[in-house]
Amino acid sequence: MAGTLDDEAFRAEIRNWLEANLVGEFAELRGAGGPGAEHERFEGRLAWERHLAANGWNCVGFPKEHGGRGLSLAQQVIYHEEYARSRAPARVGIVGEGLLGPTLIAFGTAEQQRRFLPGIVNATELWCQGYSEPNAGSDLANVQTRAERDGDEWVVSGQKVWTSLAQWADWCFVVCRTDRELPRHRGLSYLLVPMRQPGIEIRPIVQITGTSEFNEVFFDGARTAAENVVGEVNGGWRVAMGTLAFERGVSTLGQQLNFKSELDRIIASARANGRARDPVVRQALARSWSELEIMRLNALRTLARMEDNALSREGMITKLYWASVHRRLGELAVDVLGADGMVAGAAGVTGERYPISDAQRLFLWTRADTIYGGSNQIQRNQIGERALGLPPEPKVVKT
Repeated sequence: MAGTLDDEAFRAEIRNWLEANLVGEFAELRGAGGPGAEHERFEGRLAWERHLAANGWNCVGFPKEHGGRGLSLAQQVIYHEEYARSRAPARVGIVGEGLLGPTLIAFGTAEQQRRFLPGIVNATELWCQGYSEPNAGSDLANVQTRAERDGDEWVVSGQKVWTSLAQWADWCFVVCRTDRELPRHRGLSYLLVPMRQPGIEIRPIVQITGTSEFNEVFFDGARTAAENVVGEVNGGWRVAMGTLAFERGVSTLGQQLNFKSELDRIIASARANGRARDPVVRQALARSWSELEIMRLNALRTLARMEDNALSREGMITKLYWASVHRRLGELAVDVLGADGMVAGAAGVTGERYPISDAQRLFLWTRADTIYGGSNQIQRNQIGERALGLPPEPKVVKT
């Protein structure tokens, strides 16, 4: 993406600010957090998030009237590039900034925007996402968590699973079934539910990495105000799909840059242990570099072609593509380590539960990439049916 003189001035501004501010206690946070390591230095990263907000560097893509900087797409890309280059800590408010905030700007009422956007911009309220359930993961329309109207409130009962960052979140946007008589896609509503109340239980899920970014969340009579429905009652499917469109737009650019930083560390490791001289390893490194460039270009193409907050045909391939690429990157990380990649605690690495290196954590974490957020199999079905117009997959009829 070619930059203008204003863009280059902006690049210098954010680069200089990061260098001037990632000092002292914040210097120790460089590289902390992110997928598979969200537990790392959480309180310090939250303090950093609020420091960003206090200086106008949070939610930079939000329109100015909603507390952001109203940056152009090109400048948002520059921001993410420089943030990744500086190895600033992983963001703790990414769900609010990257998913709910844009959703409220697109679908929320003026009252909802005034109530919830400032907390996201100022990093005083953290969010989590209540989509997946034990029987409604890739098939989101099968959601069974229900919400029933009781006077001026909704009463929510059910279970969500794989809820990232729920243990730290103040609020959750929850896809609920509000009319069990309507067809699957039509009886759903998109509710904003406070997390710190009776009737909500959070159970961490211990992952193969030994950490617990994900959680089960149980709703047993949890309540939220009647006005906390985004969009129309029973019209939550459209809003939920809009959230996914934002997830596969600008957020993917930041994700791509984090993957590129992982590749840079893999390349450094290969050079340090001599594996970079192996032509097979060199070919794999080159392939990963090319795949990440394609990921970036497709994210830019998706954003350019997004209309009415809907996922474009280009955007429909995003999850399938990056999940497969990142999984191969995890495999490459341990391949480059050689025999040490197979041994916990190799090279003096220590840990509270699992003494694994960053490369080993990357490998273990990325095994799930092709499952969560819509498995590769489901993604291919959606691409075939929704993007290419192919006949639906035959349904199995139980007798």
